[in-house]
Amino acid sequence: MTALLDSPTLQRSGLARHARRVPGRWRLPLAVGVGVQLVLLLWWAAFYPGLTSYDSAAYVNQVTTGYWSSEHSVLYNVLVWLALHVPGKLAVLTLAQTVLTSVTLAYTCVALRALGARARWLVPIALLVAAAPPSGAFVVYIWKDVPFTLCSVLTFAASVRLVARKAGRLDWWVLALSMTGMGLFRNNGLGVALIAGVALVLALRGRRLVLTVITLFAVGFSLLCQLVLYPAMGIKQPAASSVYSLNYHDVAVAYAHQPDLFTDADRAVLAQVSPLEQWTNGGNNCYVSDQLVLAWNFDRNAAERVNTQLMDMWTRVLKERPDLIMQARICRGHIAWSPFPGPADKRGYTWIADPAPTPENLYLLAAPGTPMASNPARFALYSHPVSYKLRHAAQFWYNLAKTPQLDWLLFRGVTWCYIGYAALFLYAKRRNLRAVYALGGVLIGFQLTVLAANPAPLYRYMVGPFFIAPFLLTLIPASRTSSADE
Repeated sequence: MTALLDSPTLQRSGLARHARRVPGRWRLPLAVGVGVQLVLLLWWAAFYPGLTSYDSAAYVNQVTTGYWSSEHSVLYNVLVWLALHVPGKLAVLTLAQTVLTSVTLAYTCVALRALGARARWLVPIALLVAAAPPSGAFVVYIWKDVPFTLCSVLTFAASVRLVARKAGRLDWWVLALSMTGMGLFRNNGLGVALIAGVALVLALRGRRLVLTVITLFAVGFSLLCQLVLYPAMGIKQPAASSVYSLNYHDVAVAYAHQPDLFTDADRAVLAQVSPLEQWTNGGNNCYVSDQLVLAWNFDRNAAERVNTQLMDMWTRVLKERPDLIMQARICRGHIAWSPFPGPADKRGYTWIADPAPTPENLYLLAAPGTPMASNPARFALYSHPVSYKLRHAAQFWYNLAKTPQLDWLLFRGVTWCYIGYAALFLYAKRRNLRAVYALGGVLIGFQLTVLAANPAPLYRYMVGPFFIAPFLLTLIPASRTSSADE
C-alpha cells in the first residue's frame, strides 16, 4: 500500500497526505471498499432498480400472492418481500448487494495480504472484478445467486485467514455464517459448503473438530430448513417434476442412445408424459434438459402421477448402464469443466444473461389475463435508469464483453478455476505450504456440484470463480516474497 501512496499522481493530488492519516491496517480495505463501491454504483445507476430475469419476476409473484415455495430461496424471498415494503423498493435490495460486495472484496484483500499478497496487485484486481461485466453487472441482478456467490467468496476469504493462521473470532463467525448462507440462498449450495469444509478439515489438523462442527451445522441447518422448517411454516416444497427433472433427462439420454433397455411397459409410461419422439429428441441433446422438460408437450401433471415408475426406470438404467447416466451428467455439466462452449446446434453455447430492460410482460408471468398482470408490485421490476446515456454505455460495455472469441475467458468460470489451481500450486510449492491447497475447496465445490446437477450451460452457475480466482493470481508474486506489503 505504501508504494501506491508514494506514486507521483497521488502526491500531486494531495490524496496521499489524507490517506496517510488513516491507520495503516485500514488503508487497504478502505481503498478497495470505496473504489469497488464507486464502480458498482455506476452499474446500479445504469440498470436501476436492477437487472431482472424470469426468476426475479417469480420472486415478486411469490411474495405478493402468498404462494411461497422452497423451489426458490426462501431467505432471498424474504429479502425481496422486505425490499417491497420500503421506499425505493427493489433498488434498496440491489444497492445493498453492491455494498455487501464492496465489503466482501475488501475483506478478501485483507485476508490475502496475510499470505503475502501486495496491495499494488490486490487493489487493481478488485477494481477489475467490479468493472468486468460478468461480475460487476451480476451484482445488481435481482437473483438469489448474488448473495449465494458472495457467501462463497466470504467462505474463501475466511479460509485464507485460517490457512495463514491469522483468524480471529470475527473470521470464524464469517466462515460459519457464509457456509450456512450458501445452503440457504441456493438449494444445491450446501454441496459447495460441504466440499469447502471438507477441504479445510483435511488441511488444518489443529482445527479439525471445530471445522467439522461448522461444516455439519451449515449443511445440516440447510437440510433442516428445506425438509422440516419450511413445510411446517406452510411453504410448499418443489414439485416432484421439478426435483427429478434432471433424472427424467437422464432417462431421455439413455432412451435415445439405447432404446432396447426399455420395455413396452416403460414406453407406455414415457408416452403418458410426452410423445416418445420427444423423449428421443430431448435425449439426443445431452447439453440441455430444458429441451425435454420445458417442451410444450411435456405433461408435468402426468410426470407427477408416474414419478415412481420414472424413477424406478432411472434406477434400473443406472445399474445396467451407468455410463449413459454419467454421460448425461458430464454433458449437461459442460459449463463446469470445459473452458470452451459446446456445439451451437445443441444449444451448448454459454448462456449469458441479457442486460436488456425488463419486458412489460415480465417474461410472460404478467401476460394479459394472468394474476401478475393486475399485480401493482410488478412496477417495482421495470427499468428506469438514472441516466439513459449511462445505461447505453453500460450495455455497450457488457455486449462488447460477449464477443464470442472472449467467451472462454470472460464467461466460462471454469477457466478461472484452472487459473486459480495453477496459482495455488505455484504458491504452495515455493512456500512449502501445502495447507494452501484447501483454498481450492470452494472452486472444486462449484465444479462438482454443477457437474452433479445442472440443467443447462448458464454462466451464472459458475460465476463464483470470477470473484475468487483473479485474487489468487496475487499469490504468484507473493510466493517469491516473505512478507506482505503493509
